[in-house]
Amino acid sequence: MIKAQITDEKLNEHLKTLPKDDMAVFVMAEGRVRGALFHGTRFVNQMRYQHKTGILETMVLGQASLCGALLLPTMKGREHVTWRYEIDGPAQGFSVEADSSGYVRSYLFTDVIPVEKPLENWDLSPFLGKGTLSMATMHEGDREPYTSSVAVDSRNIALDLAYYFDQSEQIQTAFNTGIQMDREGRIIGAGGMFLQVLPETGGQFKGVQKLGSQINTSGDKKTDTELIDRLELAFKTAPSLGQWFSEKGTLEDIIYGLFREFKPSIASHRDVRYDCPCSRESYVDYIKRLPKAELEDMRTNGPDPLEVVCRNCGSVYKIPLSDIL
Repeated sequence: MIKAQITDEKLNEHLKTLPKDDMAVFVMAEGRVRGALFHGTRFVNQMRYQHKTGILETMVLGQASLCGALLLPTMKGREHVTWRYEIDGPAQGFSVEADSSGYVRSYLFTDVIPVEKPLENWDLSPFLGKGTLSMATMHEGDREPYTSSVAVDSRNIALDLAYYFDQSEQIQTAFNTGIQMDREGRIIGAGGMFLQVLPETGGQFKGVQKLGSQINTSGDKKTDTELIDRLELAFKTAPSLGQWFSEKGTLEDIIYGLFREFKPSIASHRDVRYDCPCSRESYVDYIKRLPKAELEDMRTNGPDPLEVVCRNCGSVYKIPLSDIL
């Protein structure tokens, strides 16, 4: 990837005052609950500068990319996930890829989301709609990905992703994302969080329930219901994550403060980056393998240099024909 430079001096000065981007993976409630909290202000800004997105486009793709980052702690071993969200609303949808090595890349299906009237708030539901959410998962050694999909219509990216886990993966998960902008449209804070409640089964965790589920394999349904009710209350009373991180809030204060009654413990920290494995060399190699007729047409009609744009990260590669033919 050709890393786009953030050129807004005021934004750069603000970013210098914030804690570094970081993801904390934690457990609580005596191991019954696991989750992750991600500070991704620089992450979302990098996404925006890569794709040169407008304000509305940034809000949609930013929320999707934060959710993509939150998929990383759910992966086991070497794994790569491609999440496609195809809807009938003006936003049309997006593709997000997350790799267990720690990178996320993404793109919108439309460059500009049409707006019929001035926005009064950041409710994205008018721009989303009914459609399909699909997830393609590749593990190390797989010849092809395993793909599953569900129909979605909540007009909410986080809720639709949670619904997918419930219906397709039988892993019920709660997501929360937030992006804070200043009056000039700069992203000054961004983050995301997810929680999973694991059923108690003889001391081993063999499944995941979502917040609001009342399933308990140990038979104590009342205890599980009380736990989930308390977790839901804490989850719903979380501050706006975008505003929290814009004001220099820390991961620890939310995890140990918001969930203190569940005695949380941070198990690990993860570096997450908005990045793409594309390269000039890979595109040159691909173009060289095109049919001879296409290569001959390039030689005759150009253009020279070729301009190749990576849709996943917005990188622009200018490749002279002399490097190909």
